[in-house]
Amino acid sequence: MSSTISKASKATSLALVQALIAGTKKHFPNGSFTLGNTAYTTASLVELFQSLADAIAASDAAHASAKDAVTASRGAKAKVGPVILAYKRWLLSTFGNATQQLADFGVPPPKARTPRTGEQNAAAAAKRKATRLARGTVGSKKKLAVKGGVTGVVVTPITSSGSSSSATPPEAASKPTAAVVAPATAVTAGPK
Repeated sequence: MSSTISKASKATSLALVQALIAGTKKHFPNGSFTLGNTAYTTASLVELFQSLADAIAASDAAHASAKDAVTASRGAKAKVGPVILAYKRWLLSTFGNATQQLADFGVPPPKARTPRTGEQNAAAAAKRKATRLARGTVGSKKKLAVKGGVTGVVVTPITSSGSSSSATPPEAASKPTAAVVAPATAVTAGPK
């Protein structure tokens, strides 16, 4: 039975134990049982089952109160956390590097920044250059020099006859039209 209780949910286990208690009281009010080489009376068996039911109920109550406590803790942390962070920043700006005063508040002094070596600077510059090259980024002056080139575009002027009765349907207006170019003929004036 213990393997059944451990695998079942708490609610199912509690319901089973309560049903066992009720059934035992109803059907065997003055019975005696020998289970696993141990003798039980109805009263001792009900008392044993009730101890498990009480433990499950106490566990559920503790679990619920723990959830409530965790929720309350998270709410308080969300409310107070930003204030603590701002106060620590204020303390650091007020006391600077005064380690004793900061230690009174439990705030560690800011770490001194270690200067980079020449090798680290050279490596950082090389990495920046390689990144710009890989991304294809250029400066503002080089961007101004870049112009788009378009070739092979023929512009055909649209002339209208002045009347609005020969309107072009929207489908035809959105489609590109090919320009028809007539060969130019030379006109010469002959003798008169």
